[in-house]
Amino acid sequence: MTIKLMLLKSGEDIIADVSEMAVGEDDDRRVVGYFLNKPCIVKMRQPELLTEQCDGPKKTAGYEVSLFPWMPLAVEETIPVVADWIITMVDPVIKLKEMYTTDIVNYKKDGTTRKDNQTDSSDKPVKVDLAG
Repeated sequence: MTIKLMLLKSGEDIIADVSEMAVGEDDDRRVVGYFLNKPCIVKMRQPELLTEQCDGPKKTAGYEVSLFPWMPLAVEETIPVVADWIITMVDPVIKLKEMYTTDIVNYKKDGTTRKDNQTDSSDKPVKVDLAG
């Protein structure tokens, strides 16, 4: 499983389990796109200042992150995207990757379909401290 965070030309941040769509073999092989398995749009709300009172006030930036299904009306769980629509692809921060794995990839592994759980991650935004 290769979980990546992508920025599309449309401006959407997408997280998905990504595999390459390639043509040709060996030296002639070239990537023409990607297959996005269970893709979700990543939405972040305005940063909030979180204060903790231990030895004194400590301020850290936190974000409220929600995942929404991308193309929720599609029958397929794996959606092809041509390479020129992806501006960049990076590894997500650990907390976002854990959230995606727990809430999307491993959710209801008892055989239910994506349509049964597509809104579960968007029901409750999760506060994530992306700084640490």
